Amino acid sequence: MGFRQVPRTLEYPAMEERILALWRDTQAFDKLVAKNKGGPRWSFMDGPITANNPMGVHHAWGRTYKDTYQRYRAMRGFDQRYQNGFDCQGLWIEVEVERELGFKSKRDIEAYGIAEFVEHCKERVYKYAGIQTEQSIRLGYWMHWDNSYFTLSDENNYNIWHFLKRCHERGLVYKGNDSMPWCPRCGTGISQHEIVTEGYQELEHPGVFAEFPLHERPGEALLVWTTTAWTLTANVAAAVHPDLPYLRVRQGDRALYVSKGTAAAALQGEYEVLGEVPGRELVGLTYAGPFDELPAQQTALTPTLSQGERGIGHPVIAWEEVSETEGTGIVHIAPGCGKEDMELGRVCGLPPIVPLDEFGNYVEGFDWLSGRNVYDIAEPIIESLRRKGRLYHVALYTHRYPVCWRCSSELVFRLVDEWFISMDGPRRPITDHRPLATDPAPATRLRDEIADVTKQITWLPPWGLDRELDWLRNMDDWMISKKRYYGLALPIWTCAECGWFDVIGSPEELRGRAIEGWDAFEGHSPHRPWVDAVKVRCEQCGATASRITDVGNPWLDAGIVPYSTLDYRTDRDYWSQWFPPHFITESFPGQFRNWFYVLLTMSTVLEHKPPFQTVLGHAQVRDGEGREMHKSWGNAIEFNEAADRAGASVMRWMYMGTNPEHNVNFGWNTLAEVERRLLTLWNVYAFFVTYAELEGFDPAAPAPAVVERPALDRWILSELHRLVQVATDGMDRFDVMTLVRRTEAFVEELSTWYVRRSRRRFWRATDKTDQAAAFATLYEVLVTLVKLIAPPMPFLAEELYQNLVRSVDSAAPESVHLCDWPTANTELLDPALGEAMDLVRRVVSLGRAARSRAQIKVRQPVSSIAVRVAAANDHTVLTEHQGQLLDELNVKA
Repeated sequence: MGFRQVPRTLEYPAMEERILALWRDTQAFDKLVAKNKGGPRWSFMDGPITANNPMGVHHAWGRTYKDTYQRYRAMRGFDQRYQNGFDCQGLWIEVEVERELGFKSKRDIEAYGIAEFVEHCKERVYKYAGIQTEQSIRLGYWMHWDNSYFTLSDENNYNIWHFLKRCHERGLVYKGNDSMPWCPRCGTGISQHEIVTEGYQELEHPGVFAEFPLHERPGEALLVWTTTAWTLTANVAAAVHPDLPYLRVRQGDRALYVSKGTAAAALQGEYEVLGEVPGRELVGLTYAGPFDELPAQQTALTPTLSQGERGIGHPVIAWEEVSETEGTGIVHIAPGCGKEDMELGRVCGLPPIVPLDEFGNYVEGFDWLSGRNVYDIAEPIIESLRRKGRLYHVALYTHRYPVCWRCSSELVFRLVDEWFISMDGPRRPITDHRPLATDPAPATRLRDEIADVTKQITWLPPWGLDRELDWLRNMDDWMISKKRYYGLALPIWTCAECGWFDVIGSPEELRGRAIEGWDAFEGHSPHRPWVDAVKVRCEQCGATASRITDVGNPWLDAGIVPYSTLDYRTDRDYWSQWFPPHFITESFPGQFRNWFYVLLTMSTVLEHKPPFQTVLGHAQVRDGEGREMHKSWGNAIEFNEAADRAGASVMRWMYMGTNPEHNVNFGWNTLAEVERRLLTLWNVYAFFVTYAELEGFDPAAPAPAVVERPALDRWILSELHRLVQVATDGMDRFDVMTLVRRTEAFVEELSTWYVRRSRRRFWRATDKTDQAAAFATLYEVLVTLVKLIAPPMPFLAEELYQNLVRSVDSAAPESVHLCDWPTANTELLDPALGEAMDLVRRVVSLGRAARSRAQIKVRQPVSSIAVRVAAANDHTVLTEHQGQLLDELNVKA
């Protein structure tokens, strides 16, 4: 047995394939699990990756965190579950399957068959779950891959049923009629947290300035502005700020009203200011709308607004939200086409006009517009305004506009019926009066209960707590329904006769209450269309009640996993052993409003307990120039491409050395710089192996006691064990960045000072005792370093361990990952020696600078050196270590 010679450079992809084969052959992971079984438990909950496409390099950041901290806890002897998760339901899967099948709309799905479509969605999930599993293994991610959880599973779905039942018992589930963001292409509403998180793009639209003639003031008109021309067909009112000043200006043969602060930008050409009035003086006037000729306008507004010879009278109303940041300071109000408009309309008693169907086509009642699509209508509407003499001006306007986060279609607002969970207390009678675990008043606002639970969690970075609380304070009720096909079948049964509804909480309850359709459903997963066959009895009027056809918001699927994956419904003892998870981690830009939020909401309702103890949020992966990565931009990089080109190890080290609060700019030059830094460790390792083989070093042979070794050895060992202390403290606090950065700094000192100063001690040394001390010291340093870097850098650590340890000791653990985490030997810590060596190295640096200024090369000896010291102790230190100084600076005295 002996050390294997190593190449001067390392090909990471090839090395990683060797190590993967070694782990498979030795069953290293299974042996690790068996080794720690029965030890103290450490529970990690994996945020499910969407099984919809191959992994990108951005997935590797979070997954490296997950693997790193699990490996660290394993080296500390903790028993773990190692369960990966796959997110499997929802619009993201449906859209991709529609593309595969060449579908253009929801009509194609229904013509094809819902059952067949759902099965296609499941097939896609299993396909990409397999691909992502192989990619994760390539990353070095250790999991029980044959025990991954899938959010499409029956148990996951039924746990959500149980959660919704508890919400219903508290009176929190209700059906709401509201103006919601809607995707015409997907035919479904988009919830608030989906919009806020990743639902905006910089888009250009025509900014339309239109004139609304005032009935009471012939020859005068309001100047109104909008970037959504299609909504003008549903105009009901115009809003002004009661306290803003408005100018009355003359242009040609008419007078226009515009706010004083917007006049300069909004008005075109010369104009004469005729006067100024506060907004409140305009309130109560009426005007002729831009499309009063449409039947929908006449039907909706005739019963509620004055109509005479002047036609429909649209009111001018007061609204303190009107601003002068853009437009004209006069806002066109269409309650059927906007959330804020709808809320204002309810306060003012304005009727909503709903122009669009679920596909974005104008409905009946809009004359020449009926049947036309919203995406194609801006120019015809502008032309109609021009023909009627209502168009003042059109200017292109660039702004952040909401888009569908899956298909990127521009969203519209529609007045629709959706299902919600109330954040502000019961909306219906409470039927379950059991007190919450820590709150005897279940009628309190849910958002406040969630906030109480949120404060019990450790947030990393710490400002994550404030961000989450801010979201909870300002978020709307949670829209949980989607008018789609593949996803959670919301367990809400309604009666068409009397409007009664109930939420069913389990398959057992459904079986007991079914009056028809159970036989057709039994044996199928709880998805559409099979569960739709089951009918129950209306408890209010006795009629037959059917399940609503909506599916659930897909974030319900991920939010329930601390319960569904731990057998909450079937084995509470097992659940309590592993709940709450000690740790979760995901990218924070979106998850404050998505996964973190739904975890908190669902756990608060079920147990009033935190769903996790510590959460680490990390930023985003951008391209090398700092831009977001998008396939459509051509700058996205698939994981396999990066792993094959640079190696997973280099990626892992780069990610783990990054401050999680900062974005990572991922580029080949960046990876090359990381590899260059890693080369220092490789060079020290290669140096050791080379001379250890030449000199016949035996790690098992007796070595001089540390106290008897030269100061250089004692110094590097002191620094090593200080590194162990710092690294351990950092890893305990989920701060692997400190481990990486301090390790890099230590390796630099090891290479440029210890090895360079000790080089002659390793080869053909005449003092064998000193040589043995040098070899023993460097060997301990390298073996300890290998164990320290094992969690973030499992491949490289294994490569070095197999040669440094296993090649010379067959009784050692088969893998570095079966070793215990290093323990700092406090007896070897020598802070005074560390300070002394720092002083020596600082003086050496100053001496080299002095040589450079004097243009005297280091190889040219000089007779003496003078050092001015700040303290008497510095003189003692430099005298004690003058041999190092004289040798380094090539000075005689």
